[in-house]
Amino acid sequence: MTTASTRLPEGRYGRSADARTDRTLKIVGSALAAVMLLVLGWFAYHYVVQNKISAEVISFEVTPDAIKAHLEVRKDADASGYCTLRSQAKDGAEVGRADFRFDGHATRIDKTVTLRTTSPGGTAELLGCHAD
Repeated sequence: MTTASTRLPEGRYGRSADARTDRTLKIVGSALAAVMLLVLGWFAYHYVVQNKISAEVISFEVTPDAIKAHLEVRKDADASGYCTLRSQAKDGAEVGRADFRFDGHATRIDKTVTLRTTSPGGTAELLGCHAD
């Protein structure tokens, strides 16, 4: 005796429900990915365009009660703002934090700043810069 197949003949009744669901999921997934890329691009564009002041720590010197950091600040000619610098001890504890203002019409400023610390610091970390 042979048993009857419970499978439908290929191509006779159109797509199965699984194939329609797969196609719908692909379309929805592609649309969500496109929306996420647009949102990410919008935030990245506004972060770069709106950022009127930026800086980097070129070098730093550790003393027992302070850190002397050489900052290079780049900003728009009409922008003024501040940069936040912090120092951490070797065990990771924060031993100093301060904001340093940058005004004037210069677009590039090299400045050595002194960050007072409560105990010997091991790093000089730039946390960020903000325009007024």
